[in-house]
Amino acid sequence: MSQTPVHEFHNQDLLEVIPWSASKLIEVGCSSGALAREFKKISPGCHYFGIEIDPDYAKLADRYCNETLVMDIENADDAFWNKHADRDCWIFGDCLEHLRNPWNILRKVRKAMPPGGSIAACIPNAQHWSLQARLSIGDFRYEESGLLDKTHLRFFTRQTILEMFNDTGFTVTECVPRIFPEPARDQFFPVIEQLARLAGADPQTAMEDAMPIQYVVRAEPR
Repeated sequence: MSQTPVHEFHNQDLLEVIPWSASKLIEVGCSSGALAREFKKISPGCHYFGIEIDPDYAKLADRYCNETLVMDIENADDAFWNKHADRDCWIFGDCLEHLRNPWNILRKVRKAMPPGGSIAACIPNAQHWSLQARLSIGDFRYEESGLLDKTHLRFFTRQTILEMFNDTGFTVTECVPRIFPEPARDQFFPVIEQLARLAGADPQTAMEDAMPIQYVVRAEPR
């Protein structure tokens, strides 16, 4: 199956949760290398290692990463994890949802990570109002990109994102909702509010959690 279409834009919100003091970074799913390009402007002396499953995308990332490796991270052997045990920041930009077992990968990162290390990640929000609306009418169709990207294997909400990091040995220190202008959402919020009441949940929280299309997270080892 082909990967999510490549582009040259970086995620500014993700860039802002990466510690600027990080000196040895590793990005899983580095795509065109756009994020590496921008971080190199902040920290030219850092060593930025990119991992990409698509060899054509990896060639693009070569322009900005110090090194790139074409690999499925879930097939990495012990030698790989030992080699990269000095990486002080692991980056997963819209990547964890593509993995078969992201919990297992995060546990391996936790085991390999040196003291003071961190994870920066961007994860789609499956609680987004548009997805709730589409699911209510059975319109759950995979697409080339977006919340229903055909290569997504896992789906998360704010609650389950926090649980995933907690269960794998991390504490989330930042959780930034990415919210964009979407005027159509307002007409769905009364329904989401009522659903939350019927489910015995807090309506205000349910509406707030339906707004972000993604969450940008910074997590540190406990």
